[in-house]
Amino acid sequence: MRAAQQRGFTLIELVVVLVILGILAAVAIPRYVTFTREARIASLNGLAGSIRSAVVLVQARYTALGTFTSPVTLLDGTTVAVSTVTATGGLPLSAAGGIDNAVNVGTPATFTYTPGAATGTYDLVPTAIANCNVVYAAATGGVTVNTAGCI
Repeated sequence: MRAAQQRGFTLIELVVVLVILGILAAVAIPRYVTFTREARIASLNGLAGSIRSAVVLVQARYTALGTFTSPVTLLDGTTVAVSTVTATGGLPLSAAGGIDNAVNVGTPATFTYTPGAATGTYDLVPTAIANCNVVYAAATGGVTVNTAGCI
């Protein structure tokens, strides 16, 4: 007499595998969320560094040219609208054609820029996240990184 061959998994084996997968998922998903938040914050901090560098570069070019007019033409031909007021001379404007021209966010774009009279805002794409952005202030050339809403 021949012993019956087993052709599949028993119900207990399937339940054990599902329990193990559930435990792994319960551990992995919170870690993935943390990595996503950290990646967004790192991206925002990188952009903030780029903006700060662009401000210094444009201001140096403004001073070096000695014409003290707007716009400033950078060496690659990019024109940047700047303030010509003595106290803030050479600072890129937050309006269109200012800091957004000085900072190249790459292709495909990782950020979208929303110009404004006093401040401009860089938001993540494809969907902006409230309180997860970089704000440029034209009056001071300052950059603020908002990470409270990054999830």
